[in-house]
Amino acid sequence: MIRFLQPWWLLALLPVLLVVGFYVWRQFRKRQYAMKFTNVDLLRSLAPKGLGWRRHAAAAASLLSLFVLALAMARPSVDREEPLERATVMLAIDVSLSMEADDVAPNRIEAAQEAAKAFVQELPPTYNLGLVSFAKAANVLVSPTKDRAAVITAIEGLTLAEATATGEAVFTSLDAIRSVPADGADGAPPARIVLLSDGYRTSGRSVEDAGAAAAAANVPVSTIAFGTDTGIVDIRGVLQRVPVDRLSLQQLAEKTKGYFYEAASVSELKQVYEDMGSSIGHRVQPQEITQWYAGAALLFGLAAAAMSLLWTSRLP
Repeated sequence: MIRFLQPWWLLALLPVLLVVGFYVWRQFRKRQYAMKFTNVDLLRSLAPKGLGWRRHAAAAASLLSLFVLALAMARPSVDREEPLERATVMLAIDVSLSMEADDVAPNRIEAAQEAAKAFVQELPPTYNLGLVSFAKAANVLVSPTKDRAAVITAIEGLTLAEATATGEAVFTSLDAIRSVPADGADGAPPARIVLLSDGYRTSGRSVEDAGAAAAAANVPVSTIAFGTDTGIVDIRGVLQRVPVDRLSLQQLAEKTKGYFYEAASVSELKQVYEDMGSSIGHRVQPQEITQWYAGAALLFGLAAAAMSLLWTSRLP
């Protein structure tokens, strides 16, 4: 179905219709005048025999050219279905204060940021990618999108805060995955969560509940532990030990059929999405066809010129 992206330009049809109306009126007036004309020989010399309908063909083509040009000004378009990959990966990054510990060079948070950016650049461009940060609460910084630049910018802008809500990070990521539109496809999109963290949960729902929810949703959670057992961080002038919580992160990955890593290389992270599969929906996009209308108008204009030159030896 043809629709117009700027329908107000259809008002340009009004002057064209006025010209059509004036042309019809003039032809009607000429006919009335011809019926009153008594000198038949002179009338034949003004309108040579055999021209007939051809007298109006050039004018009709010229008016059609104007009509189609007026339609082109409204930017005609047709709806076109585009395949849309729904497979989704959510990155969840711990921004608790313990991530400032420098037992991992240059420190935990910067190491996590570099790993996350490497993963973003490696992920197939057709997949959706979202970003969640979590400390005392979890927040969606970037909803699932194919815009990799937006995700990298958000990763680089992460800031640290108190507490660690690991379970909330998983629940928030699941909510973001459910927000991916169906676009005509059946069921939930194939999805994975990649969670980068170091410390023990100190806020929000439990990691066990989060794992159960992810398993029920058939969304594997792969976890990456950053840090060592000897990590120390200065929190408001007090040095505190911040050992990495490998056990809960490993149990979360195992419960959801994900992967657990301590030092995640790009080749290791490929495993996160290699078996993810695909779900194709369709997005309806308007495809502008103004050039076809402009081309048709040009053809009508050329036809008008050709007929006028052929039959009357002058341009219309």
